[in-house]
Amino acid sequence: MKLKVQLACAAITLFMGAPLYLITLAALSSRRSLNEFPLSLLPTSLSGETMSTFLQSTGILGGLLNSLTIGLSTVALSLLIGLPAGYAMARYAFKGRDPYQLALLLTRALPIVVLSVPLARIFLDTGLYDTTYGVTLLHTALALPTTILITSAIFLGVSREQEEAAMIFGASPLAAFARVVVPQALPGIAASAMFTFVLSWNEVLGASILTLNRRTLPAQVLATLADSPLAFRFAGGLALVVPALIFIAVARRYLLNMWGTTLR
Repeated sequence: MKLKVQLACAAITLFMGAPLYLITLAALSSRRSLNEFPLSLLPTSLSGETMSTFLQSTGILGGLLNSLTIGLSTVALSLLIGLPAGYAMARYAFKGRDPYQLALLLTRALPIVVLSVPLARIFLDTGLYDTTYGVTLLHTALALPTTILITSAIFLGVSREQEEAAMIFGASPLAAFARVVVPQALPGIAASAMFTFVLSWNEVLGASILTLNRRTLPAQVLATLADSPLAFRFAGGLALVVPALIFIAVARRYLLNMWGTTLR
């Protein structure tokens, strides 16, 4: 049984890792080698020229900085709003709690394309159009339902008695939340942060509609690489994948701890 599980994990890892390997290989190979047939699956003709040219292209580094700024700001704002909301849903019974949870899920069912024209009009009227703040607000609105539901589920698993014991010994409700509840909920918070960052990083439609000069990297890649040579498309794909992988690698310790595994 254990061998079967290990083989299944290896197969899933291979399935997920193969596209990443192929994109990386193509992005770091010479442009001439991409036109050869048959293509080699081994790094026989490595070159940083394509990647260097891509990173030096107009708008790419600015888009990368905008994506990082928006992604991290979205994580911070989502947690700032979502943690208290998730805690309230987990700890307090109030009228309409179940319909409210369902309504949170239904907000994710509404396509962003339906909201594109009203959002653009509102952002133009309020001066938020073509700003990183506007895209951050949009991404936060998209991520909040999942943030609230994930954190509420995690807070349900934190013992209420420990929190009450801290308050009996003189801690304020806020101090008990910060010192007792949050440390035990860190795995779920990390999972929520990872999901939020990846959602913000990959979102392209809203960023394309609501910005012109301050586009995120996915929106910039979509606008500029549609008619570019194949090598530059692979370079763009690699540039989109690497930051998200780095963020996931940072958060993986908390995720593995949540699943009962300890990194040594």
